[in-house]
Amino acid sequence: MAKVIATVSLKGGVGKTTVAAALAEFLAAEFGQRILLVDLDSQINLTTMMIGERRWLELNEAGSTLAALFNDAVDGTSNFDIERAIQRSVSSVEKVTTVDLLPSSLDLIEVQEELSALRVGADDTLAAVNILGTAIKPVADSYDFILVDCPPNVGPITLNGLAMADGYIIPTIPDVLSTYGIPQIQRRVCEFSDEIGRHIVELGVVITKFRLNSTVHQTTVMKLRRDRTIQNVLPDYLPESNSIAGAAEFQPHATLKAKYGTHGQFDRFRGLARTVMVEAGDKLP
Repeated sequence: MAKVIATVSLKGGVGKTTVAAALAEFLAAEFGQRILLVDLDSQINLTTMMIGERRWLELNEAGSTLAALFNDAVDGTSNFDIERAIQRSVSSVEKVTTVDLLPSSLDLIEVQEELSALRVGADDTLAAVNILGTAIKPVADSYDFILVDCPPNVGPITLNGLAMADGYIIPTIPDVLSTYGIPQIQRRVCEFSDEIGRHIVELGVVITKFRLNSTVHQTTVMKLRRDRTIQNVLPDYLPESNSIAGAAEFQPHATLKAKYGTHGQFDRFRGLARTVMVEAGDKLP
């Protein structure tokens, strides 16, 4: 059975999407895992990173994105076809062949508002939170990991991601503004776990855009590691680099090193993927 991990942050620009994409590609290429990426973020960054803007436009016009799934829930229709929506072998890296994608849509911005209204109208805090999990259930056993990239909020679409998640990670830049929302994420996930009657495991904080020569970064990491409310700070800090930033552009690469960088970046991402896989094996059902 697939282990489902959500990527959650309340702060944009912390590298959340790059972490999700890289974890998928490294788990697939370096550790032989079958991965389904689920892009719940209306910014569609993960989707365009994996399949490019042209292919996304085709899928969006055909109604083959997750917006169609949530629109079905709002409108009472049944237009979404998960087999048609899943994009197979989406990585732009030549040898990465076992990563699939459920694409996002800009239309999720409006859908989220309609889902919120649906929840209010139902007067039920758990209304419309199992839409995604129900849709994915028929294909879940085809994968070892399902990685859900959540939008930077805790609205109904994020709750759909958490409702099907076994665990979650929190990417953050180690500075004051980026780490400020971590307690809010932890508290909301804990409350939601109680509401659905199932524990969602905090796998850890992922340090991104780390600058070794920054006193602020070093001090913040030290504070996070000493914070008893944080379950784990994963040890493979992802450095700030042009190659990692450039990995968000959809273009072909021969290898993961060519995509993410050869000056330690590859080793960091590989280490992170291995750590997440081990943590998931130890802590997730």
